[in-house]
Amino acid sequence: MGKRLWVERNKDGSWDAFSEDGAHLKFGHGKGVFTPGDLMKIALAGCAALSSQFAIEHTLGEGKGARIVVDGTYDADNDAYINFNEQVVVDAMDAGLSDEEADKLKERITRHIDKGCTVKHTYVQETPVRMDVTIRH
Repeated sequence: MGKRLWVERNKDGSWDAFSEDGAHLKFGHGKGVFTPGDLMKIALAGCAALSSQFAIEHTLGEGKGARIVVDGTYDADNDAYINFNEQVVVDAMDAGLSDEEADKLKERITRHIDKGCTVKHTYVQETPVRMDVTIRH
């Protein structure tokens, strides 16, 4: 079982997400907050970032990483994303990599993300969601 998460509504209409270990994030609809759809994309990009970090640092040095941009195609009729497009960009301009070394790094990054990204694994399969509603009165 993963760590416990919960959300609470604020008086201004935004929401706060919390984790049992102290993480906090504001979301909602409107300016300056992430929407739930944004958070899905952030989860995918964040997972790729963490999954690729070892391969990138091993080749380019500690503290190096990728810029990962995620976009998605939204289907309004079904109120769902029908796909996500993920672009992983690694700035290796200062590393002086040969074409062969750059290709090897690209392959390693792809393998690490394909092997270690739980969010990507979840999104590419049908993932049932069980929901219970409790009214306390």
